Amino acid sequence: MTLSLVRAINEALRGALADDPKVVLMGEDIGKLGGVFRATEGLQKDFGEHRVLDTPLAESGIVGTAIGLALRGYRPVVEIQFDGFVFPAYDQIVTQLAKMRARSGGRLGLPVVIRIPYGGGIGAVEHHSESPEALFAHVAGLRVVSPSGAADAYWMLRQAIACDDPVVFLEPKRRYYEKEPVDTSAPAAPLHSVRVVRPGRDMTLVGYGPTVRTCLDAAAAAEEDGVSLEVLDLRSLSPIDFDGIEASVRRTGRLSVVHEAPVFFGAGAEIAARISERCFHHLEAPVLRVGGYHMPYPGGRMERDYLPDLDRVLDAAERALAY
Repeated sequence: MTLSLVRAINEALRGALADDPKVVLMGEDIGKLGGVFRATEGLQKDFGEHRVLDTPLAESGIVGTAIGLALRGYRPVVEIQFDGFVFPAYDQIVTQLAKMRARSGGRLGLPVVIRIPYGGGIGAVEHHSESPEALFAHVAGLRVVSPSGAADAYWMLRQAIACDDPVVFLEPKRRYYEKEPVDTSAPAAPLHSVRVVRPGRDMTLVGYGPTVRTCLDAAAAAEEDGVSLEVLDLRSLSPIDFDGIEASVRRTGRLSVVHEAPVFFGAGAEIAARISERCFHHLEAPVLRVGGYHMPYPGGRMERDYLPDLDRVLDAAERALAY
């Protein structure tokens, strides 16, 4: 069937609720309203208020309650309404959720999923378009993943809910309504594996979440000039499938990492450093990064200049190919 990304998330949540009575959903306006983006539409009606809970506007309390539920055997799935709203819960996530397994010597797992719509491209106001993924990927004990399309959104969310570790599940909000075929009976790819979405020979582009489509558009444009760009969907930011990236770079000899978050101390820096170490004798050019700027996210009228676009990705490719 053909689903939008947000509808695939809804289907994944519906399937998890139906399959496991210990799965509960929590968040602001996720019940009767169905969430700001309607990701949970109809779920409270079908599964009841005791399974799909509307919460107060208190992110720290939401995550803290989810931790308590997980310790009692439940599998909470928490929605943070917008990316910039997660920070009141950051203490709970970093000092409690991420540390409990280590603190208990491995005896306690916390199967909590924190869903966060993230990234720009919707012309929103402050604290509605941020990309905080590096802040979570830096924290040991958290898994951090981000689908780029509907098929991965369905399967990755089902895998995240089944995981016994806490998972930060980042949803690219500007891709919510893009559609693609979803086979809910097909076997899922491993949650933390890189996926080659377009083969190429001259250079590798790595994106995740909202920038995979940007990379694909750049690759299509480059092909008109005879340049073959391979596009990888990272899918997971913690852990990262460095073997998959390395295999591609060994073929192409060049790499650019594309993300909406600021380049400064972003996920691309870690990937660039690791691949430079692992592929030093295979690289034909420095590893490049394309991303946002080290500044607060701008207002809607300026975000086109802030977000990495096709032209900036192609410019990086031209610089790499000029070596």
